[in-house]
Amino acid sequence: MTAPDLAARTLALSVLSRIRHGRITVLEPGHRRRDLGRGDGPQATVRIRDPRAWRALLGGSLPLADAYAAGWWDADDLVGVFRIGAANMRPLDTARRWATPLREPFQRLRAAGTSAGIAASRDDIHAHYDLGNDFFAEMLDETMMYSAGYFEGERSSLHEASLAKLELVCAKLGLGPDDHVLEIGTGWGGFAVHAAATTGCRVTTTTISDEQHAYATERVRAADLDDRVTVLNRDYRLLDGKYTALVSLEMIEAVGWRDFNLFMRTCAERLTDDGRMLLQAITMTDRAFPVEKASRSFIRTRIFPNGCLPSPAVLARHAGRNELQIVDHQDLTWHYARTLAAWRSNLLDRAQRLEELGYDEEFRRMWQLYLAYCEAGFAERRIQVGQTMYAKARWRGGAPAARQTELPGVDALHVAPGRDETAPPLAPRNPSQRQA
Repeated sequence: MTAPDLAARTLALSVLSRIRHGRITVLEPGHRRRDLGRGDGPQATVRIRDPRAWRALLGGSLPLADAYAAGWWDADDLVGVFRIGAANMRPLDTARRWATPLREPFQRLRAAGTSAGIAASRDDIHAHYDLGNDFFAEMLDETMMYSAGYFEGERSSLHEASLAKLELVCAKLGLGPDDHVLEIGTGWGGFAVHAAATTGCRVTTTTISDEQHAYATERVRAADLDDRVTVLNRDYRLLDGKYTALVSLEMIEAVGWRDFNLFMRTCAERLTDDGRMLLQAITMTDRAFPVEKASRSFIRTRIFPNGCLPSPAVLARHAGRNELQIVDHQDLTWHYARTLAAWRSNLLDRAQRLEELGYDEEFRRMWQLYLAYCEAGFAERRIQVGQTMYAKARWRGGAPAARQTELPGVDALHVAPGRDETAPPLAPRNPSQRQA
């Protein structure tokens, strides 16, 4: 072990020994087993396979993720590792907030050098969504929905949850044959096809992912819905026309923090005076937003280039500026923890198939880490997801239709790698609550 690795190890073990919630067991060649932290909360075992992992641990999420992808460290429960980290972040959160006034000028300077133009947005979207339709087909269910599902029961499958979410969106908006819906963020066409086929509405949907556009176009044709669904390959900033309803399912996270207001203004301009809009968005806490919006985390670097999660206050502020009134909100955070667990289980179960498709072990490990990291974030509510319905001033609809579901707490929703996602969960704890 080199002197820098040894120094990093000493410092990292000192930091880990201060864990107050949960326990991490560290195993490494040539050293005794170490149990760090307390017994309450999540527990996980980390195996150090390369001493360079200690320096990566101290370097933040980006080097830590790269070290995992390279095989320098492993864990028996990745979600548990990140839940322990999230549960013990409060002291660091406080320090980061104090440092924000000092860091913000440098963050803004760095962000200013990153174009937010249409061409740059296409490059960012290409880096994530054009990894190959075959890859996403292995990870997702048959609907190809790449957003939080809606689990109506403890034994609901991922496919059932995706369909239930689509039905929930259509019901909240009260879609029917007289509606012309604009969808910003096509994905692989799941919503557009479902909404047109089940409610009779017309849908114009847009994406700037070439592979998604090709897939969705063929899907519409195969469903014989060409007369009801139009698939565009166009940036949301270039859209025109008026629509009675608008849907965007977890697309705003790719907009970038400087353009949240532009996105909301565009949505408002595309709606009729009595139109309504449903936005499903992943959010961070209001306190974390100033710190995180220009950070260089591994997700914003390796997974979603230049993406940014909004906060609830940011969304509310920009909606209000553009005369979009909030008429309903439903929290789906626990549902996303289960969705992510199912996606991760699919990747693990289909590793051989992915290898045959050309997705090597380092790529798969990065994505396993990403999904586990996000699942832990939702489990500990470091991040949330919800459906918010907005309306223009002349909308006169009633309370949005929404099925009520009591779902077990996050521990009950955790799907361990390789476990059948329809198996009975653990004892319920902390049931989710619908927020109106």
